[in-house]
Amino acid sequence: QVQLVESGGGSLQAGGSLRLSCVASGRIFSSYPMGWFRQAPGKAREFVAAISWNGASTYYGDSVKGRFTNSRDNAKNTVYLQMNYLNPGATAVYYCAAPEGRYTVIRESGYTYWGQGTQVPVSS
Repeated sequence: QVQLVESGGGSLQAGGSLRLSCVASGRIFSSYPMGWFRQAPGKAREFVAAISWNGASTYYGDSVKGRFTNSRDNAKNTVYLQMNYLNPGATAVYYCAAPEGRYTVIRESGYTYWGQGTQVPVSS
């Protein structure tokens, strides 16, 4: 069974940076793409970023392009989300996710496995 555990969340002020990590277990991590989503209070879950199995391709939601960077270290079974220039609008619970298949997807419905989420409150 695939398990995903996020870490790195925490409170910060606008303009700051944070790096989230997600450690995966339960299957060969390096064979599968990974994704990040977020859910702000009272809003639907939103696509943030996705990365191919080898890290060669990355995809970002329009609201985070140019400020967030998705990367992975297959030797550590870990995917990262570097978030820069954060603003209060980025306040959300951030989730790591993995699809069942080996194609990189950006639709929430394309993901089967989810972490428990990590909170990122950004104050002005």
